[in-house]
Amino acid sequence: MDLCRLCEKRRPRRYCPGVRGEICSQCCGAEREVTVECPFDCEYLAEARRHEKLPELSPAEIPNGDIRVTEGFLRDHEELLMVASRALFDAAMQIPGAIDLDVREALEALIKTYRTLQSGLVYESRPANPMAAGIQQLFERQVREYRDAATQRAGMNVIRDTDVLGVLVFLQRMEIQHNNGRRRGRAFLDLLRGFLPPSMGAGASQLVTA
Repeated sequence: MDLCRLCEKRRPRRYCPGVRGEICSQCCGAEREVTVECPFDCEYLAEARRHEKLPELSPAEIPNGDIRVTEGFLRDHEELLMVASRALFDAAMQIPGAIDLDVREALEALIKTYRTLQSGLVYESRPANPMAAGIQQLFERQVREYRDAATQRAGMNVIRDTDVLGVLVFLQRMEIQHNNGRRRGRAFLDLLRGFLPPSMGAGASQLVTA
């Protein structure tokens, strides 16, 4: 009799693309994004996302509370938000095994860097986590290309550091609100994937060459 690839006790009920084998429904629920690295297109992961209850956060738990990110700000900087979201997602996808917590660390370092710029200092904060550092570096490259192209088109600097900081803080809050707490959780990255239009292609820089 065939047994679940994970527990080797119960009969398998579904195919798991994460382990490339048949597993039982109990292991699917318990090990999803914990010991199993689940691909975004897994139908059982998608179904679990629809029913996942995320923790409620109090205002005190939300970092950088002194930075206001209003709906008006997001409307006025919609293109920058899309570019930053795409850059963040692309960066994470280029780092094998990257999860939401790696993205969180990258965002924390980016926010610290942009905060120092507000005081006139040039200090780049780098996370000790190499995966987060890799995400940060790739993100910075794409956003820098976008800003340079936008400046060249307009003949002047049209994207301020404060604008980028506001978008980063918004993305940080989104990550915190959608992190499911699982050790290999990628709920926030999955959210970005669904949020970004397919027409954007693979890189943020395409928005400024159209």
